[in-house]
Amino acid sequence: MEFSSKLLENAVNEVAMLPGIGKRTALRLVLHLLKQPNEQTFHLTEALLQMRSEIKFCKSCHNISDVDICEICNNETRDKHVICVVEDVRDVMAIENTNIFKGVYHVLGGKISPIDGIGPSQLQITSLIDKVKKGEVEELIFALSSTMEGDTTNFYIYKQVKDWDVKISTIARGIAVGDELEYADEVTLGRSLLHRIPFEKAIKQV
Repeated sequence: MEFSSKLLENAVNEVAMLPGIGKRTALRLVLHLLKQPNEQTFHLTEALLQMRSEIKFCKSCHNISDVDICEICNNETRDKHVICVVEDVRDVMAIENTNIFKGVYHVLGGKISPIDGIGPSQLQITSLIDKVKKGEVEELIFALSSTMEGDTTNFYIYKQVKDWDVKISTIARGIAVGDELEYADEVTLGRSLLHRIPFEKAIKQV
C-alpha cells in the first residue's frame, strides 16, 4: 500500500496493530478522522490517554475499574459469598448484560495454556484460593470457555479448593435457543445431553 504522506502511513500502521483491523480498515478509519472536526480527534486522543494512564484493576476481583474497588464489589446488594470465575473483563460485561447474576466476580486474566507459556502463576488464581481459605466463599461458579485451556484452568482451581467447604459449579453448556441441532459442535451437544433436564420442566420454561 503506497502512501502520499508519512504521517498518514504512521497513523494507519498504528491503527492496524489493533486486533481484527487490517491495513485497509485502518486507512478508512484514519481518513474518517481526518474529515472530522479537530475537537473530535482531540477528544478521542484524550480519552485513550486518560484511560491508559488512570485506569485501575479492582483489588478484590481484578476487574477493570476507575477506583481501587470496583462498583460491583462495592455494591451492598451483591452476594459476596458467590463468586463467578471468568477469564477477562469481557466475560464480566457479557454476564452483567443478562441481569441475572447477583454475586460478584473474579477475573483470572486468562487461562492456563502451557503451549503459550501461561501457567497458574501468570493468572490471578492465588488471590481466589486465598478467599476460599479465609472462608469468604460459599460457591464458586466456573464460567470459562469450554476449551481445553478453560477446562484445564477449571480443574486446576478445583484441585486447589476441593478440600475446603465451598460449593463448586459450572455454567451449563447446551444448545442455544434457536440453534439447529445439526450445526452444534460435538462438545456442545455432548454436554447438553449430560446436563439434560426432565421434559416437563422444559415445557414449563417455554
